[in-house]
Amino acid sequence: MIGPSSDAAELIAHLETLRSEQNVAGMARFGIVTGGALGISNPDIRAVARLAKKDHLRAMQLWRSDIREARLLALYTAEPKRLTTEEARHWADDFNSWEIVDCAADLFVEARLDELISDFAADEREFVRRTAFAMIAGAAVHLKKEPDAAILAWLPLIEAHSGDPRNFVRKAVNWALRNIGKRNLACHAPALALARSLAESPDKTARWIGKDAVRELTGEKLRARLR
Repeated sequence: MIGPSSDAAELIAHLETLRSEQNVAGMARFGIVTGGALGISNPDIRAVARLAKKDHLRAMQLWRSDIREARLLALYTAEPKRLTTEEARHWADDFNSWEIVDCAADLFVEARLDELISDFAADEREFVRRTAFAMIAGAAVHLKKEPDAAILAWLPLIEAHSGDPRNFVRKAVNWALRNIGKRNLACHAPALALARSLAESPDKTARWIGKDAVRELTGEKLRARLR
């Protein structure tokens, strides 16, 4: 039985028992990198994480396994208050799949490693740059006590990278813009203004990001919620 005292090797051995080749094939259809994947669903990994509890040192060991599910388990069981910028940068060097990035971004936001956003955005690697905008998207939703000005300060970064045509970047830039606009009434107007500006851009990618964000941010349901 796994629990808080289980070491990394024991947790990995347990994950191996949950392997599903059928799920691995299904993951590939969603653009998930399946090299080193066991085909375990995220809810099932979360269930293991709940049993294993947080253990920062063990999370570092799990990450080094190169197994997709062990790395997700590392992200779920790392201790945000102990996570350093150096550790986050080290993990980012290994990012190669969007769902790992998005899970890591949530952890990095919880750890309040906001200073990494600009650095990650400046990085040319597709999944590292995605991390920056996944963090902005997460911060807009989860950092409810953060001043709106701090969230709106990321809009110029969104504009600066709105022309990156790579699939996993443009979707994250769009996601970040939409989440800022959905945060509250104060954030809605500036985000919508940027979305409308991008929708008129001569750049095809920026235009797609803007039009999609305008469509969501002008929806009746959202407007009613923000009133």
